[in-house]
Amino acid sequence: MDDILKKIGLLGIVPVVKIENAEDAIPLGKALIDGGLPLAEVTFRTDAAEESIKRLTKGYPDMLVGAGTVLTVEQVRRAVSAGARFIVSPGFNPKVVDYCIENGIPVTPGINSPTQIEMALERNLKVLKFFPAETSGGVAMLKAMSAPYGEVKFIPTGGVNAENLNSYLSFSKVHACGGSWMVKSELIKGHRFEEITRLVREAIDVMLGFGFAHLGINMDNERDALEGATEFSRVFGFPVKNGNSSVFAGKALEITKKKFPGENGHIAIATNYMDRAIYYLGMRGINIKEETKKEKDGKLVAVYLDVEVGGFAIHLVQR
Repeated sequence: MDDILKKIGLLGIVPVVKIENAEDAIPLGKALIDGGLPLAEVTFRTDAAEESIKRLTKGYPDMLVGAGTVLTVEQVRRAVSAGARFIVSPGFNPKVVDYCIENGIPVTPGINSPTQIEMALERNLKVLKFFPAETSGGVAMLKAMSAPYGEVKFIPTGGVNAENLNSYLSFSKVHACGGSWMVKSELIKGHRFEEITRLVREAIDVMLGFGFAHLGINMDNERDALEGATEFSRVFGFPVKNGNSSVFAGKALEITKKKFPGENGHIAIATNYMDRAIYYLGMRGINIKEETKKEKDGKLVAVYLDVEVGGFAIHLVQR
């Protein structure tokens, strides 16, 4: 998969923006970056789109900027010349798609039928836009339609919002979601960029779903771990569950049978999506300890971060 499409998948949310005045491009880009989402799909539905892409790519060279609602080959040329790094179209226009493929331009054409998916597969495209998502049948339609096509991923767009975002992203064939709820036209025209930053942060928080999972307490051996868990059970009635490397007292207290990372133990934080969480934490300057990765069925389910709080390591776990 193209590196740009991989990055879109890790970011998980594609802000679909309609800019009517190119003067708003730079403050909008700042609002997105301040919110933690350096990505924008600028729709070619306004006369300001081309200039807005130029300003965004020049002002924020590390920002991933693409062009949406691209209907013609000429628009592709103009968008790419302005600095767009990917192209999104509402439907499957063979001329647009073939031009992008021939020129090495990442493209995600819109589809909402098996026939269109097969047109994409003939061209070896594996990431497609599902549009309009909600009015085409939503998650149920996408699951049914995509069943025969195991290698294809989708970017649902159209009717996606903070309330249904994770219902889409939790489906394994969804690569990312596109939406405009955090970058509505009236917010841009009204110069309400602080509100856009707030909504972007809120969307990321909803997606990642960080939350407390359990507290781990370090012990030196199995006997001490069992004694500790049994005491919690005696006092609070928590059920004791003896595992291979630790003993749980209830669901929120883990007592380890040997020293794990952290002077005193660890605090486990759950997330909806491990890969995305690690990517976003990396943007915030927090890295993982590679040697602590734990996988199940080929998927990462737990890892320690390179930070401690109050003598406790931070353990990131899959919800």
